[in-house]
Amino acid sequence: MADPVPGAADPAARAATAADSGIVLVDCPDEVGLIHRITGVLFARRLNIENNQEFVDTAARHFFFRAEVAAGVAGPAAAAGLVEDLNAVLPAGARVRVTRGGVRPIVIMGSLEPHCLGELLLLAASGDLPCTIRAVVGNHDRLRGLTERFGVPFHHVAAPAAGADDAARLAHEAILERAIMPHAPDYLVLARYMRVLSAGFVDRWAGRIVNIHHSFLPAFAGAAPYRQAFVRGVKLIGATAHFVTRDLDEGPIIAQDVIPVDHGFTPERMARAGRDVEKLVLARAVRLLLEERVFVHGRRTIVFA
Repeated sequence: MADPVPGAADPAARAATAADSGIVLVDCPDEVGLIHRITGVLFARRLNIENNQEFVDTAARHFFFRAEVAAGVAGPAAAAGLVEDLNAVLPAGARVRVTRGGVRPIVIMGSLEPHCLGELLLLAASGDLPCTIRAVVGNHDRLRGLTERFGVPFHHVAAPAAGADDAARLAHEAILERAIMPHAPDYLVLARYMRVLSAGFVDRWAGRIVNIHHSFLPAFAGAAPYRQAFVRGVKLIGATAHFVTRDLDEGPIIAQDVIPVDHGFTPERMARAGRDVEKLVLARAVRLLLEERVFVHGRRTIVFA
């Protein structure tokens, strides 16, 4: 199918087009007239709304709004002024953010399996994912060849042996962060990175780490979910992309999908089938984050697809 945007197949052209737009994000307690107030501020600043979505969580009485607007929010001063104007007409406790579209920097973390990493590298290289993969960090060296084929730096940061004490784990994470920080990523993407990160590490990157879990959470959290699924005789297996929090595999969910299986599937066959789901779900979640389509509200997410 032909791309409807001229030149959009060119990553540079796509980035330039996206960077011409601004994204306005609001969530606040629900009240009558919120859309009128928000759009009134945008009109007063002569910002043309090219696309907008809104949602009210009636149980929590909370309002969510996302709008893409034409150029006019360039620079910190313009964005800060717009945030100030919006806060002036919104209820107390409103959260307002104004950002620009365009390509965002990420760092991917992996261990041994290449399928999720490979999907992200390919999509980024072809311009189909609005990001620059600044680096890949692995606790094994196996993914170096795949990474470097795409011209992306690879950092091998060997992890301590299983059962290592807290001091060894924290020392490892300090080296890990020294590899990550020069790349200044907006997000860390765990593409089957098979290590549990410490509470301190997670807190420092709060809201900025996305993980793919090879199960349809909250079912079969933790290790060996395909083995757990086989034992229970499930008829669907899936994958879940979620934010990483201190609680293992319990962060707010961004994207999920499933495929059918039957009694003839061994755990190994389930794992093979699940890899396709995992890579697609992770790529979808990363795209949603890069395009500023995800609101976190407590343990839930509101996702404007």
